[in-house]
Amino acid sequence: MQAIIGRAAERPLEILMVEDNAADVRLFTELWKESELPHRLSVVRNGEEGMAFLRREGIFAGAPRPDLVLLDLNLPRRDGRTLLAEIKQDPVLRRLPIIVLTTSNAESDILQCYDLHANCYIVKPVGIEPLAQVMRLIRDFWFSLASLPPAAR
Repeated sequence: MQAIIGRAAERPLEILMVEDNAADVRLFTELWKESELPHRLSVVRNGEEGMAFLRREGIFAGAPRPDLVLLDLNLPRRDGRTLLAEIKQDPVLRRLPIIVLTTSNAESDILQCYDLHANCYIVKPVGIEPLAQVMRLIRDFWFSLASLPPAAR
């Protein structure tokens, strides 16, 4: 945990969650609040808002560049697969680490997301404690062990 706190002391880490399920958003918001990690969790509810946030368009003109994106696949207005493809094709955004966090355990979804260069694919577990464990593992791996690319400010 010390590496997390030391790294985060420079500035809060920016996390973008692209998720339309209000219950999952509430749960993740609470779980991240309980962590010792200084962070800011931004949430958008569909793929169109996700791309507008990342490109800093419209109401998201002042949006921070996230250090990590948590992406659901089954989103309204632009699904997660399409959003993932757009992010990874954009020269400014393509290095953003994208964790696909979804209920789908379909092999075709897993293969497609890795073909589109997702950095990680996690099937959401059922229940509060298993989901809390996933959040802790994401936090510990991505913000303590992994070396993230510098944020494109």
